[in-house]
Amino acid sequence: MHAPHYTAPETLASGLAECQYVASSRIATATYLGLHLEKPLLVEGPAGVGKTELAKALAQLLDVPLVRLQCYEGLDEAKALYEWKYSKQLLYTQILRDKLGELMQGAATLVQAMDRLHAHDDLFYSEAFLEPRPLLRALREPRGCVLLVDEIDKADPEFEAFLLEVLSDYQISVPELGTLAATVRPLVLLTSNGARELSDALRRRCLHLYIGYPEPALERRILRSRVPELPERLGHRLVAFVQALRELDLKKLPAVSETLDWARTLVLLNADELGEDLVRDTLAALLKHEEDVVSAGAALPRILAATREAGGRAAHA
Repeated sequence: MHAPHYTAPETLASGLAECQYVASSRIATATYLGLHLEKPLLVEGPAGVGKTELAKALAQLLDVPLVRLQCYEGLDEAKALYEWKYSKQLLYTQILRDKLGELMQGAATLVQAMDRLHAHDDLFYSEAFLEPRPLLRALREPRGCVLLVDEIDKADPEFEAFLLEVLSDYQISVPELGTLAATVRPLVLLTSNGARELSDALRRRCLHLYIGYPEPALERRILRSRVPELPERLGHRLVAFVQALRELDLKKLPAVSETLDWARTLVLLNADELGEDLVRDTLAALLKHEEDVVSAGAALPRILAATREAGGRAAHA
């Protein structure tokens, strides 16, 4: 896919920012290389740090469709590539049976009947009955697309091997129709939360990008971009608080998506300060396990005291 307007990682980062995606220099550089080298981008990192959002922002920026293939255990080629419309084929068979007598009128022998039958196109396995699934849809997008293969780590190793074949030549073979090649190569992003180890073959095929929890300055920029109505001073304290929570031994650390949810919660409640009662009442927006809420609650006075000072310093920076 050509993207002539984006001649450097910095211009791509600026474009993504206009789509409300604040990219670090590492994210912008990896994405820029994937776009111009036409190589798939394997994006790893914890859930909620913005991997899927990156694909959405790229599709918006490049003004092309986003085609999403959600992976899961048991996903097979048929569900990812194409299926035949069996109900429509059955209807076609019934129509054909009704017309068969008319077609065979005057045929005296079996050979003559077969010759008449062969004179008509075989429509049974044709484009009219083909149901494209995400991979085939992505290959046939006339202006290209962003293909998001989401959570590839949840798919079986056999499907991963099949995907490698598709991504090597950007074409597939449909036995009844022949080889179908990509009109324009899609920009491919594969995401993984690390549920299982991916093969070395897949890693070799892709550029690699790890998106971890953001540094405080980057998280504050994300917050200003996505929740601009949150008072700036409160935003500084919020980020300092979340960063401190990530240092606790929790079952599920709060990611960027939870930070944004909490910020919107505080806006909804017209909060202008992080009071202890307010934080206790709204921790559910940040933490998804009761044992984590209990652990954070026990450490709350200490964290609030520390983040009050850190938030104040950041606000005056």
